[in-house]
Amino acid sequence: MTITLNESQRSASTETIKTARSLRRLYFLRASFSIIWVILVVTLAKTNPAIATVLFIIYPAWDAIATFLDIKANPPAASKTPQYVNAGISIITTIAVTIALQKGIPAAFIVFGAWAILTGLIQLILGLRRRKQLGGQWPMIISGGQSALAGGAFIAMAHDPNAGISTLAGYAAFGAFYFILTAVRLSKTIKEG
Repeated sequence: MTITLNESQRSASTETIKTARSLRRLYFLRASFSIIWVILVVTLAKTNPAIATVLFIIYPAWDAIATFLDIKANPPAASKTPQYVNAGISIITTIAVTIALQKGIPAAFIVFGAWAILTGLIQLILGLRRRKQLGGQWPMIISGGQSALAGGAFIAMAHDPNAGISTLAGYAAFGAFYFILTAVRLSKTIKEG
């Protein structure tokens, strides 16, 4: 028995594979950034407040850039509203963290925590939306939920005297882990296409 795909099915399959490839590249890039960020935090930020400040600001700024790359990776017909909202939140957070750092670490932690909650929820929504089309989104779904919970923890620990940028390194490391898992899982979608 021969199964033939009509033109619409072939086009959808090709678009899915193209999207999966683009997202896989982006997820590996995001994981690489997070790993480098964690290394810089662990090796330099504890002894150099200026570097710590820059790293604190760069993290949400990078998320805004990565979100625009995510928008480009999606098919033209796909709704990109969550990504645009996420990019806007990350741009505002970058500015807000810059201002909050002038008031001190507690204020910056509160801003960073609110950002982690909002962007985590958006990541959760995107993972749920993409699971049917691309499959393998469970790491992004878990990561989004975990990010929202971590954001609440950052807000709760904002006034802890031990809170500092090194506290955020674990958050970034888990993010890298989930991006790698999703990228690897997208390889299966690409092979099956």
